[in-house]
Amino acid sequence: MKTKQTNSYILPLVIIAIAFFIIGFGVGINGIMIPILEGTFSLSKGMSYLVLTATFSTFLIFGAPSGWIIKKIGYKRSLIAALAIMSGGMFLFIVSALVSSSMTGFYMFLSASFIGGIGNTLLQTAINPYVTICGPIEKAAQRLCVMGIMNQSAWFLGPIFLSLFIDIKNPVIENAGIPFGIAGSVIALLAIIIVFLPLPEVEAAGEEEDADISNGDSELIQIANSKTSIWKFPHLFLGMTALFLYVGVETLPMASVIDFAKSIGVDNPARYSVIGPVGMIVGYAISLSVLQILQQNKALSLFALIALIASFCIVLLPADKAIYCVAGLGFAHSVMWGCLWALTISNLGKYTKTASSMLVISMVGGAAIPLLFGFLLDRIKESDMAVAADFQVVYMLFIPCYLYLLFYATWGYKIGRR
Repeated sequence: MKTKQTNSYILPLVIIAIAFFIIGFGVGINGIMIPILEGTFSLSKGMSYLVLTATFSTFLIFGAPSGWIIKKIGYKRSLIAALAIMSGGMFLFIVSALVSSSMTGFYMFLSASFIGGIGNTLLQTAINPYVTICGPIEKAAQRLCVMGIMNQSAWFLGPIFLSLFIDIKNPVIENAGIPFGIAGSVIALLAIIIVFLPLPEVEAAGEEEDADISNGDSELIQIANSKTSIWKFPHLFLGMTALFLYVGVETLPMASVIDFAKSIGVDNPARYSVIGPVGMIVGYAISLSVLQILQQNKALSLFALIALIASFCIVLLPADKAIYCVAGLGFAHSVMWGCLWALTISNLGKYTKTASSMLVISMVGGAAIPLLFGFLLDRIKESDMAVAADFQVVYMLFIPCYLYLLFYATWGYKIGRR
């Protein structure tokens, strides 16, 4: 990518880190809103998980348009627009809380989540390139890990922040006005600040698709450039499936752990939101060393196996012990995002940008998997309230997903490349 010259990368990286934090904060709030909305509107489990569907379905709808917007107005303006849209979604939550006496309030919450999801989609599409251009290319992986730490820190701070204003066990949804007002104002302020900051800009045309990829395999690039269509890459579509499943299983435990903790009967369910993100933060720190030793496919295989072990522990151990195994999933997830992207789009030559846009769309798995989880929970529960054992049965969803990720790490990423 061609960028304007800049003498310092500190300021851009700080802004990007804040943007990653905002993404984590926004999605983390959804985790605590699931049991709050369920109690307020007397929803089924499946209906309550529609909050995540509203947020992540935007990747399917707006993934491709986001790439077009960035090409037209540039990354900096897209970043500002994304933050403005997310701020609007936060403010709409306030309006939703005021009409919580009827189901209209719930549907307005879904609308607010959807609007926030549009901003999240544009933000995700805009800020990831910044991580690679703000500094030496050989240090990009380390910067990604730092950004991941910022993102996961916000996953549990969001629920904790909201729990200061709303009691999960006896929620008064009208109290949501203050926290969402604060969050919306902070995001809007950041958007305004960025207007006046000199951030490095990527040229609107983006990456030259017919150029060799840095550090790539020239033979594979030549093979890729000789193909006549993006549909000639079976491994890409296998990778899209892998990313679809990964985003789903990454989102599900962090979004459902508060609900799971509530079913166990703990005193403060919101504090359990820290388990998954802490595991992932530790994983990010360790993966910096692991990726120096192992190739990306082998690292993905290893961490998929760790996730499988953690999944069986969540399903089989007593609930009060199993909930802590969510940290194992977080740990395993730390390396998966980067490895999946690298294995899927590396050495695709002129098709790199198209493949990247398709992978963004695959993030809709964050909507599909949790929604499936919620409806399955409704089907197996034997009383009005799902008990801990019900959660553990449905958590078996993790197992086939991680088996597929293991398949992709060992064989799938190579299929059809030559």
